[in-house]
Amino acid sequence: MRVGLTGGIASGKSTVSAILVELGAVLIDGDALAREVVEPGTPGLQQVVDAFGTGVLTADGDLDRPALGAIVFADEARRKELEAIIHPLVFERIVELEASATPDDLVVHDIPLLAESGRAPTFDAVVVVDVPVETQVERMLTQRGMTREDAEARVRAQATREDRLAIATHVIDNTGTLEDLRRRVLEVHADLTGPAA
Repeated sequence: MRVGLTGGIASGKSTVSAILVELGAVLIDGDALAREVVEPGTPGLQQVVDAFGTGVLTADGDLDRPALGAIVFADEARRKELEAIIHPLVFERIVELEASATPDDLVVHDIPLLAESGRAPTFDAVVVVDVPVETQVERMLTQRGMTREDAEARVRAQATREDRLAIATHVIDNTGTLEDLRRRVLEVHADLTGPAA
């Protein structure tokens, strides 16, 4: 079974994917792949530098994510330009990873921008990790040290909470404790892997 897992920034999606991996799921992590395709020496990093200039590189030649983020989160056209470079490269890697999974595997695609991509219908199920916007912003302030302005800009750059919930076949509320979250993930996992799945 192929499952799309999504949620807004700071919703706790990474925690949910880690629990699913503990339960035996094969994880295809869009964020991790997006980092992988722009590692030093990759054609992806060269394309980003060609588009955005050497100012998006650190002294060591790595991608300077904060510098690039400052450009793309302030300008939607530049963000779309970056996505046009990264998304096809990530998609190639996803195809490779999926081909290596067995038919019995629960293959979970961790895709931050699933609602934006229009790819929800390509999955057997869509799991949305859900928290209110205020919770997302608060977590970015306290856990990531962002300014309120930056945090709110990141939220605005993504699909709305309503857009994500509209594509969900399963919703995981993450406003409670870690134990509450684990219990809900176990329920969803059982539903996805049970006899009816």
